[in-house]
Order: sequence, then structure tokens, then C-alpha cells
Amino acid sequence: MGGVLTALVGVVAAVWRVVRAGLRFFRRVELFMDDWYGEEDRPGVPGRPGVLERMHGFAARLSRVEHELQPNSGQSLRDAVDLANQRLAFLCPDPDHTEPPDPPGEPTGT
Repeated sequence: MGGVLTALVGVVAAVWRVVRAGLRFFRRVELFMDDWYGEEDRPGVPGRPGVLERMHGFAARLSRVEHELQPNSGQSLRDAVDLANQRLAFLCPDPDHTEPPDPPGEPTGT
């Protein structure tokens, strides 16, 4: 009788370990899916955007940064750096160059 009881307890313990591992796995999957798709607002808890929504925001920010790195109508950071370099070259000419650079002008609005 004792051997049967021991075997039964062992089977129950093994089944419990498998069930517990399955529950942990499905909890992690649920957390991943909540992060992927985001969560709606709940009372007392603000909602969170999903991964694709956040990536769209990153793409918009990246396009604004790329705009600043390309020369355009004088409004970008690149235009300001180029103008500062022209002014510096005019004020401090390079001794290796034989002719002085043209005086810097304000960028045109083209």
C-alpha cells in the first residue's frame, strides 16, 4: 500500500511540475503579446503603445533628424555648420591655399 501511495505522490508531483512550467511559459507569452500589441487605458493605469506604434514614432523622429543633416534652404543644422565653416575659412585662411576663399554669404532661400 505504501509503494502505491509513493508512486501516486510521485506522479502528482511530476504532473504539477509540468503544469507549473506550462503556466509560467504562457504567462511569459502573455506578457510578450501585451508588449507587442500594447495595452489600453485601464482605471488607474495608463495605456502603453505597442511595438509597431512605437517604431512608427521612431521612424518619424529619424526622418526629422535626417532632414537636419542634409543641406536645404538654409534652415537645417547642416546649412548652419557649412556657413560657420565658410566664415571660419574666410577669417583664418589656410596657408597652403594661394587664393583666399570667397566671403561667406547668407544661404539663399532656394
